[in-house]
Amino acid sequence: MNVDSLFHVQRKRNRRRYVMMGIFLFLIIATFFISLNTGLTKLSPSEVVKTLFGSGTEKQSLILFEFRLPRIVIAILVGAGLAVSGCILQGISRNALADPGILGINSGAALMVVLFISFFPKTTDAPILLMPFLALIGGCVTAIVIYALSYSKREGLMPQRLILNGIAVAAGISALITILTLRMDPFDYQFIAVWLAGKIWGTTWVHVLTLLPWIFVLFALIFYKARTLDGLNFGEKLATGMGVKVEKERFLLLGASVALASACVSVSGGIGFVGLVGPHLARQLVGNDHRFLLPLSALAGGLVLLVADTIGRTILAPSEIHAGIMVAIIGAPYFLYLLARAKA
Repeated sequence: MNVDSLFHVQRKRNRRRYVMMGIFLFLIIATFFISLNTGLTKLSPSEVVKTLFGSGTEKQSLILFEFRLPRIVIAILVGAGLAVSGCILQGISRNALADPGILGINSGAALMVVLFISFFPKTTDAPILLMPFLALIGGCVTAIVIYALSYSKREGLMPQRLILNGIAVAAGISALITILTLRMDPFDYQFIAVWLAGKIWGTTWVHVLTLLPWIFVLFALIFYKARTLDGLNFGEKLATGMGVKVEKERFLLLGASVALASACVSVSGGIGFVGLVGPHLARQLVGNDHRFLLPLSALAGGLVLLVADTIGRTILAPSEIHAGIMVAIIGAPYFLYLLARAKA
């Protein structure tokens, strides 16, 4: 195959990748408007449009701008953040089962949030802004422990031990969180129980503004490192031969992944499997080129969590199924499928 033919094939492949990203973006927009129309108080599509352009009633504006819109935006941002975090972990570990929830990073971040909620009011704006930083501390400490337990001077980072150590550490942290909840008053205990079940609790514009800087800054850094992730996929020796400073880049990307997952967990609750399902779905559609895999993972993760939250709010209304539970219904069978395929 000559150079022109290769260029034509690559251009056709890239065009298909852009089409897939366009399809996912369209699905997010469509789900966005469907979610605006659904809820305990019904709003017709025409009422939603009028309210968005400032012609709705005071009640409609309150429902749309103060209750539904912030929650929808948070669901998209958190889904995108968790999916990109999972994509990074899968890339640097070369393990298809890596995910911030499975590896215990979410649990570590959750532990710090639980400690925070135990001692500070949840409705105070200033402490809310501190929550991503506290969650980052918990996530980083957990990641360092898991990385140290999974690293060998002779073999480097061992992917299988990474998964097993992550599961073990996450189980230990979950037990510690359970012990901490015993000292809480009934109101805080109920809040923590719901939060750990995966309810998107950060549903105000304060939470949106708290999360946005983390998403923008970390996404910019991670997307810039797309080629580095491609190199790490080939293994340490080949990556080193390509000029990649393996350990330095791995720690940098791991830190970005932990920060992203921790910031998302701090405002969303204990939502798992998004970081597993999003990247895998994207990889099936666009391959392993991280220039396309990372953005499509973000779109897929945002779509999955938004759909899960929308269904959970409406399927048993006025009762609610938490988004984390809805995602687990999808993610748990998929995780078992991946385990079965890995053994084959």
